[in-house]
Parts: sequence; C-alpha cells; structure tokens
Amino acid sequence: MVKLFKLLILLLLIAIIVGWQQYQQFLTTPITLSEQPTIYTLQSGSNLQTVSRDLVEKGISSLPATYLHLYGRITGKAKRIKAGQYTLKAGTTLPELLDQFIDGKVVQYPFTIIEGMTSAELISMLAAEPKLEKTIQDTSLNTIMSSIGKPERHGEGEFAPETYYFTSGTSDIAILKRAHNLLLTILETAWKNRAKDLPYKTPYEALIMASIIEKETGIAEERPEIAGVFVRRLNKGMRLQTDPTVIYGLGDKFDGNLRRKDLITDTPYNTYTRFGLPPTPIALASKEAIIAALNPKEGTSLYFVATGHEGRHYFSDTLAEHNRAVRKYQLKK
Repeated sequence: MVKLFKLLILLLLIAIIVGWQQYQQFLTTPITLSEQPTIYTLQSGSNLQTVSRDLVEKGISSLPATYLHLYGRITGKAKRIKAGQYTLKAGTTLPELLDQFIDGKVVQYPFTIIEGMTSAELISMLAAEPKLEKTIQDTSLNTIMSSIGKPERHGEGEFAPETYYFTSGTSDIAILKRAHNLLLTILETAWKNRAKDLPYKTPYEALIMASIIEKETGIAEERPEIAGVFVRRLNKGMRLQTDPTVIYGLGDKFDGNLRRKDLITDTPYNTYTRFGLPPTPIALASKEAIIAALNPKEGTSLYFVATGHEGRHYFSDTLAEHNRAVRKYQLKK
C-alpha cells in the first residue's frame, strides 16, 4: 500500500508538472501567423468551443482546441465573446486573442462621402462598396428617405459629407441614416448661430444656399464671400444667376458644356430665369458651406467670375466691372 501510495503521488506530481508546462505553453505560444495581419470573422451565434476548433482548423492555433475552450470556461470568459471581424496579428497569444474577442474591437472600414456630390452619386457609391450589406433596391430619393424614416423630405443634399467608419454587416441604409442625422445636427447648430437679417425662412433654405456655395467654390476662404454675394442679391430682389443650379436642372441633358440656350431655358432650378432659391439643394454641402451660408461675409460685391487660377474668383461691385472681369478671365480679351 505504501508503494502504491508513493506511485500515485509520483503520478500526480508528474501530471501537475505536465499540466503546468502545458498551461505555460498555452499562455506563451503565439498564434501561427506570418508578419501580415489576418482578418478573422467570428460568426454570430458561435460559442468559444466552435471558435477554438475553427482556429485550429484554419491553422491559426497550433495547440489543441480544448486548451482555449477550457481556459475560457475556467476563467468565466467563454460566454463573453462578441461576433465580428477581428484583425489577428503575429505574436498574439490565445489568452490575448480571447480578450480581443471579448473587448469587441472589431475591424472598422471607412466610407467617405464627398462634398459637392449629389445624393444619387452617393447611392451609387454605396452600391459599389463591397463591405456594406446591400439593402437598397429602389434608388429613388422618395424611397430612400422613406427607408430612413423621413418620407416627408426630398433627399437631395441631405447627407453630411464625412468619413464614416463601419463594421462588417453594416447596411447601406445605416450609413445613410447616420449621414442624414449628422446633417440635421450640423444644420441645427449653424441655424442657432446664424447672422441677422438673412433672407432664409427655414434651415432648409439655408441648406439650399449652402449646396450652391459648395458647387461654386472649393476654396475655403471664398465660401463666406460667395455667400455674401448671393445673400445681397436675394435681399435686393436680384436673380442668383448661378451656373451650378442650371446644370442640376438639366440633369442627364448636360453634356459638360453649358450653352447660352441652357441659360434661357426655364426649369425649376434655372436661377437665370427664376427669382429666389431653387426648390431643393443641388448637392451635398459641407459643414463649412452651411456655416458660410448662415454667416456670409459683409461687403458690397454683387458679382463674381472664375479667374481660371487655382479655382479662385474675382468679385465685382457693379455689372460694368463684372463684364470687364468676364472679358479678361473668361473671354481672354
């Protein structure tokens, strides 16, 4: 009996030593990856046992699948893992990987909405983004706005240009909701901080003006000055006479060359034939353009023309001065 007891003690010690060595191996052995990070998808509904087996089957872990599963059960972490896509890096151990799955720091992808584009162009960009879940079937703006819970709104120009980060499985509609809500927040804040005596009755009218400013210039410091020109023209009862609204009104008929006949052909967006603002925005306006529309630069200029140099414009107080600038910069006379 004494010999048997000693044998059992010896076997127990050996088991403890072997177990301790295996535990240390589990704690210190990195996952089997090259220097390049790998994207791993933890499927929704997966438990740690299936994930452990999957890591072994994919060659990510060289240790038995039971190691990670038992570790998770013993430490109480097994049920805390979160689904998503994770970036796995060389040198990461399995305990560190489990903590990564628990923290839920999943891969995020960027999607950039560019100022000056139309809502239709935005929807086309969403359709071309491979990492987004596609739910948009009908691309009409009426349907799009109904899908985000705003059926009463037109949809043109109602999404904020910005870079949005999203995780795998995010839908195209979810991006549009975020962009629309951000736009409303920006517009509301700018409206509260607007200058006095502006010719806008509603924030929406300011958004329309901002979209025109966005299309007229890409020069940041010119936005308030162009806003000032348009505000003064509206206050004086003058037509805006801005080419981008005419182009928007032409739609698919515009071939890249704006002709005189286009300027005299009436559409709801032709600010050469109609007074006031067009009925809707004509593009997605940046935050800066919205602020400029609501805080125009004071001055006396009523006209401007592109100089053809770095996208800048020449501003004039009188029609005679403007015509001279047109001859100089546009007609090269």
